[in-house]
Amino acid sequence: MKILIAGGGTGGHIYPALAIADAIREIEPRADILFVGAKGRMEMEKVPLAGYRIEGLDIAGVQRRLTWKNLLIPFKLAGSLWRSFQIIRRFKPDVAIGVGGYASGPALRVASWLGVPIVLQEQNSYAGMTNRLLGKSAALICVAWPGMDRYFPGANIVLTGNPLRSQFSRHDLTPQSAREQLGMDPDLRTILVMGGSLGARALNEAIQGGLPWLTDHPDHQILWQCGNSHLTSCQESEVAGLPQVHLRAYLDQMDLAYAAADIIVARAGALTISELCLVGKPAILVPSPFVAEDHQTKNARALAKVGAAVLIDNARVGELLFSEIERLASDVVLRKSMAARMSEQARPGASKEIARRIVQLIKPAKS
Repeated sequence: MKILIAGGGTGGHIYPALAIADAIREIEPRADILFVGAKGRMEMEKVPLAGYRIEGLDIAGVQRRLTWKNLLIPFKLAGSLWRSFQIIRRFKPDVAIGVGGYASGPALRVASWLGVPIVLQEQNSYAGMTNRLLGKSAALICVAWPGMDRYFPGANIVLTGNPLRSQFSRHDLTPQSAREQLGMDPDLRTILVMGGSLGARALNEAIQGGLPWLTDHPDHQILWQCGNSHLTSCQESEVAGLPQVHLRAYLDQMDLAYAAADIIVARAGALTISELCLVGKPAILVPSPFVAEDHQTKNARALAKVGAAVLIDNARVGELLFSEIERLASDVVLRKSMAARMSEQARPGASKEIARRIVQLIKPAKS
C-alpha cells in the first residue's frame, strides 16, 4: 500500500498530516508513506523527525504586498507540477491525500491527472479555492465542520473532525501538577496565550499593554508563547519582568500548557480549534486577518455562535483583551458553560476514522 500525503507550510497542516500517517500505520504497518512539501518550509524538518520521507517542491504562495517575487509564481507552479509528475510516476501511489498548504495543490492536481484517487482533508469551516477546485475530482473529502456541501459534492463528504497527533486531553494531569512541571505557581489562575508556531504580533502587543491589569491582579499568571521572531522584543517589555508572567518562544509540551490553563487566548487556525475542543477549556479567539479567505474568522465565529468561545477582532485585541479576560476570570459559571460547549464540538477519533476510510478506499482497488 503506497500513500502520498501532500501539504504543509505551518503546524496547522503538518501535524494533522502526521496524525493521518500515524493512524494509517496503525491499521497497515507495512504501508509505504511519502510526504510532499514545499522547500524551505517547516515540513522539510518536522516530517523526517517524525520518521517519514519527504520530497520538496519549489513552490510559494502569492505575496499580498506588491513584490517582484509574485512574477515568479507561474514559473514555480509549472516547475512544481513537473516535479510532482516525476515524484508520482516514480512512487506510484495508490492514493494521494491533500492536507492544505502550498504543495497540496500541484501534487494532487497531477495525481488526479494520472488517475490516482485523491482525498482531501479540509480543516476549516470555509474551504479554500484550491480545495474547492480539487474537490470536483476527489474520491473522498474529510471535513471538520457540518454544512460543507456548499463547497464540495455532498456524496463524497465525510464529517470526521480534524486529526490530532498528540493526545492533549491527559486525565493524569491536574492543573496544579502541570503548572509545577512548567515552573509556574501551582495555585494561581492561569491564562495561556499562544500565537501559533510563528507568534502573533497583535497578541504580543496586547499582552505588553496589560501591565496595569496584571499588576492589579497578582493572583493571575500568564503562560505567554510569543514566537521565536518576537522573543527579543517581548523580553525587553516591562510586562515580561513581572513574576507572574512566564514567557516562552515556543511551547513543546502542549499537553502541560493546556492542562495548566484556566483560560486560553489564541489564534483560530483549524488545528488550534480542534485542540481546544479536545481539551475543553474556555477560549478567547483572535483570528489572524492575514490568512487566505479570512478562514480563521469563520472558524472562530462557528465556536462563538454555540457559546464555546469569545471572538475579538484582531484590530481591537489591544483594547478588549484584558476586559474579556476579567469577565471570564470573574464568572466561574460562564467558564464552565463555555468549556462544556467547547467539549461538545470535539471529535477525538478523527485520525483513526480518516485512516480507516482511506484504507477502505484503497483495498478494493488492490484486491
